[in-house]
Amino acid sequence: MSFRPSILLVNPPIYDFAAYDFWLRPLGMLETAGKIGDADFTLFDFLDRSHSFYSGKSKYKSDESGRGSFYSEIINKPNVFKDVPRNFRRFGLPMKIFTEFLKINKPCDFVFIQTVMTYWYLGYKEVIETVKTYWPKAKIVMGGPYTRICPEHARGIGADFLDGDENNPVMVPTRGIEMMMGLTTVPRWDLYERQETAAMKITQGCPFKCTYCTVPIFHNCFSAKPYEQIVNEFNFIISLGIKNIAFYDDALLYKAVEIIKPFLRYVIDNKIKVNFHTPNALNARFIDAELAGLMVMAGFKSIYLGFESRVEEFQKQTGSKIFDNEFSDAVRSLIAAGADKKNITAYLILGHPKFEIQNVEESLKYVNSIGVRSMLADFSPIPVVADAKFCEKYVDMSEPLMHNKTVFPILVYGVDKVNMIKDMCRSLNHNVEGV
Repeated sequence: MSFRPSILLVNPPIYDFAAYDFWLRPLGMLETAGKIGDADFTLFDFLDRSHSFYSGKSKYKSDESGRGSFYSEIINKPNVFKDVPRNFRRFGLPMKIFTEFLKINKPCDFVFIQTVMTYWYLGYKEVIETVKTYWPKAKIVMGGPYTRICPEHARGIGADFLDGDENNPVMVPTRGIEMMMGLTTVPRWDLYERQETAAMKITQGCPFKCTYCTVPIFHNCFSAKPYEQIVNEFNFIISLGIKNIAFYDDALLYKAVEIIKPFLRYVIDNKIKVNFHTPNALNARFIDAELAGLMVMAGFKSIYLGFESRVEEFQKQTGSKIFDNEFSDAVRSLIAAGADKKNITAYLILGHPKFEIQNVEESLKYVNSIGVRSMLADFSPIPVVADAKFCEKYVDMSEPLMHNKTVFPILVYGVDKVNMIKDMCRSLNHNVEGV
């Protein structure tokens, strides 16, 4: 008789200065679960705002796009943050809910832990220590960006096995974990009792090599899922009644004729009502009138565009991903196609180590002049990217906590300048019509 393993999937709490449910879903972990052929799965998501814990708590209610606040508690700051004038918090379901879950359920053979940001490792460590206390015989497998970017550090927080490569699914030294390679599988969104939002990733990699981005480290080439697989995954999500879907792609619009346009036509032709969101940002260079029209008709509601800076020298030095005229042309195409301008947002980096040539303030004014909103994306100094060498004079890159995106801009600019730029961004956004 073959061994049928039991597996607990855990999406950990977040330890940070700020966190918001900006369509945060453990897609990588659910994809891995979908590829495992024969196992009994249970899911515990600390960041699941549909959990009964939130019932009746109006301050955590989702907006129309499925976003909302997490429950959080102010906690003591790690010593490395003692001079940072911000409250440090633990975001997500209280630990007592997890400990009760472990007490009343039979221990699983394996516990898979999803990781994302390197500087969130205190949450991963908390889960590992709790599992070892209540389920000491369970084998703990940790995967995701943290384990890929900081493998030596990750080996020191207690997991039994590490895996973070999406192209090399979790393989552990035991019988019974069978991966369904070569077969069409879907992420296990059905493991949630109820869910307002889901995520899709129909491509891997990016043709650009931006100096601040980890994507080229994880994927050395661009590829896409077959059309049939994309449609199958989408249909599975909407069959669960989910109406808000976030794309996690890093180059969703690249090779649009071959990939995204056929999918959008499928959504339109079948009159499927869904709201698409793009938190990872789209490359505006690829948005023409036809694509803009398809996006709007298919249901793109939250359109985030990567812009970073309007300074040409900064654009060239960091990868030449987008230039002013391409950005403005894309915005015009989207608005002409019927997109609501208040739902079009440009990401601008705050705290890049080349801030002297970036000119964030001028870039904010430029985006405002086009009539759309800006969002400041605080810079995180990741050790594996090209820009890491410029960050070493500010922080100890060997300590993942110092990769924190709230901390680094303060170290670069100073807290007063950071507050001034953020106030400026808010003021300009209020001037955008309809905001």
